[in-house]
Amino acid sequence: MSNALERTNESSQDVTRRYLLGRGAGVGLGAMALSVLNGEACNGQVAATDKLVGTHFAPKAKRVIFLTQSGGPSQIELYDQKSGLARMAGKELPASVRNGQRLTAMTAGKKQLVMPAHSTFRRHGESGATVSDWLPHIGAIADELCFVKSMTTDQINHAPAMTRFLTGHHLPGRPSIGSWFSYGLGSSNRDLPEFLVLLSKMKRGSDQPLYDHYWGSGFLPSVYQGVKLRSAKDPVLYLRDPKGLPRHLRRKMLDGLGSLNQVRHEQTGDPEIETRIKQYEMAYRMQASVPELTDVSDEPESTFELYGPDSRRPGSYAANCILARRLAERGVRFTQLFHPDWDHHSRLRSWCTARCRDTDQASAALVLDLKQRGLLEDTLVIWGGEFGRGVAGQGKWNSPEGGRDHHPRCYTIWMAGGGVKSGTTYGATDDFSYNVAENPVHVRDLHATVMHLMGINHEQFSYRFQGLDFRLTGVEGARVVHDILA
Repeated sequence: MSNALERTNESSQDVTRRYLLGRGAGVGLGAMALSVLNGEACNGQVAATDKLVGTHFAPKAKRVIFLTQSGGPSQIELYDQKSGLARMAGKELPASVRNGQRLTAMTAGKKQLVMPAHSTFRRHGESGATVSDWLPHIGAIADELCFVKSMTTDQINHAPAMTRFLTGHHLPGRPSIGSWFSYGLGSSNRDLPEFLVLLSKMKRGSDQPLYDHYWGSGFLPSVYQGVKLRSAKDPVLYLRDPKGLPRHLRRKMLDGLGSLNQVRHEQTGDPEIETRIKQYEMAYRMQASVPELTDVSDEPESTFELYGPDSRRPGSYAANCILARRLAERGVRFTQLFHPDWDHHSRLRSWCTARCRDTDQASAALVLDLKQRGLLEDTLVIWGGEFGRGVAGQGKWNSPEGGRDHHPRCYTIWMAGGGVKSGTTYGATDDFSYNVAENPVHVRDLHATVMHLMGINHEQFSYRFQGLDFRLTGVEGARVVHDILA
């Protein structure tokens, strides 16, 4: 059937330069991809994806798990102890500290009255890292972590800041960091996508949206976008075959559809047709791999005890951390968890502690679980949000109803495994946790460092689009933070 269609189309079309190039691209890419995929389906074998771009040097990390805390966790309450704030409580932030920095519309024009931390801190382990008592489990593994207390960004509102944090640019349309790795390195498991996304199912509703472009592929072919797993009976929509459709018939249908798509790809050279071929085949294999992945009945009781009581609730952050470990075991290149509702403009004392209870034990358990399974050494775990919180109280600074506004100038993240120095604290802020005092790390520096750990030189990794060579780290200048590398 495909040969007849091909002859019909060729006889009715002028043999133009564009057509010949399109056919060449189809033979060189689409046909090869389809033959490999169909060969795997027939042989029942699973092979690793060939590197699409490849590494520039030996990587320290093979995979990334990004624990994205959406909303701006307060570094002042969680990691960046500033005991001197108690002496300044209720006093106006000195103009020399603020230095005319931009405020959001919620606090601009209002007095900036200092609000001390609601939490208490203690030092942990041999490293002596300071961690809030609101995060006892993370504190207990402080010697496994690398804290970066001098993160900085240039966006003050959530959507542009998170877009910057995940794509390198504040406007939507660029590929997310997971898509860049999917494009560059592929996967070591053909039965699952290279880039998977897990969203926490909150016990109470969150008014903070999580946009699809946070894990989108931008101008890269859509095959590289993140695949979102739902916390439902069907983790991926439309994955099940209709009742009465046997597996062998589905295989024949896909073979026929693939042949038709291949004919069209040879005519046009459209990369999205090649994406369609690959995605149909991926969906076919995911019909077996996703149910196996999400069925945690084979996990021992000790796993649920390690990750905490919420780990049995499907879609919870803790349950998603277990899935993240299972994905790491299966060779998935980039797994991203999103936990929202860290945006505490009011009632910080109660709402921030609730988010800590959601995430503290499970985050620490993931690091410990990866370590005991021998996976932490080559798995990079990142915990952090798009920005931090300001030192001034929003609302009444001395009221339980008080909160903190957004603050992009300085905040804290941590990393573990994957080639970073454990038991390390890098960078420092001023006495008000308002400005970086030592070793600033911009978001683009973080991207450059993560890419370095994955074996990629960020300056040599680009994608041509509309006549320009785009990079995740942009053109403003980015550096690898070698001081935090093991």
